[in-house]
Amino acid sequence: MQVPSRVWLREVGPRDGLQNEPPVPTAGKIELLDALSKTGLRRIEAVSFVHPRAIPQMGDAAEVWAAITRSPDVTYSALVPNLVGARRAVDAGVREIEVVVSASDSHNRANLNRTTRESLEELGPIIALAHDNGARCQVIVATSWGCPYEGDVPVERTLGVAQVALEAGADALAYGDTTGMATPTRVEDLVGPTQQRFAGTPLLLHFHNTRGTGLANLLTALRMGVTEFDASVGGLGGCPYAPGASGNIATEEVVHMLEDMGVETGVNLGLLLDVAARAEQLVGHEVPSQVLRAGPRSRTVPYPEAAEEPAG
Repeated sequence: MQVPSRVWLREVGPRDGLQNEPPVPTAGKIELLDALSKTGLRRIEAVSFVHPRAIPQMGDAAEVWAAITRSPDVTYSALVPNLVGARRAVDAGVREIEVVVSASDSHNRANLNRTTRESLEELGPIIALAHDNGARCQVIVATSWGCPYEGDVPVERTLGVAQVALEAGADALAYGDTTGMATPTRVEDLVGPTQQRFAGTPLLLHFHNTRGTGLANLLTALRMGVTEFDASVGGLGGCPYAPGASGNIATEEVVHMLEDMGVETGVNLGLLLDVAARAEQLVGHEVPSQVLRAGPRSRTVPYPEAAEEPAG
């Protein structure tokens, strides 16, 4: 099956990647964002305007947002959990916001301290606030393929949340595999009806590699015509309210695979690997990226010297 010739990646390491780590100093976050801006990435999720008591790792969001060196070629975005966070974001000058709603009630309660219905009811005011301030608003449906507390999430449940988001005026949709429960057939089961029901709506997919299916899920969606994906430098990431759901798909692994397939990403893999190595230093532990460990498939090593011929 033919795949698209170009994809657009949104780097989420500075937000999703770092929110699951011990707090990284503000200067380190700024350094990471500025380095990512030079790799050829065209979209970067920079910060989250969530209450510092909920996720202290993002407590310096406004400071980070104000200090980064913005590339004119990059669209920077911020995640918001509610109307208060959206106001903070637009007041800081953010013009691309993402609001998250979980398809499962239990995860939404754990993540946002409210039911899914309550979050959906606030979408209209959030989107209106964004549009009134010249900002776009994407709605991310978390736990689209499964919930750590409830198990499988029915396709119709996820589609229903997406329907409400679009009726509220969302500019785009994203589906989050928050717990790494998606598999290729489940991707087909959700993406196919989404494309039929919401034809023409921009759709981005956010996969975790928790159970080793991240790249397979991306390839499945790519073959269905999806061209927008999240990825995290070094494979950092996870959700504080989804036990065991660590590890987004690594940006460098996505770039390595797609570029070898002839699918353009616009990202310089060498520069990105340098940033992944620096990200590993910033978080203070080995990151799960296999391409960072092994290098690209084109990397070679010196051929070992021939063993001495045995005497006699």
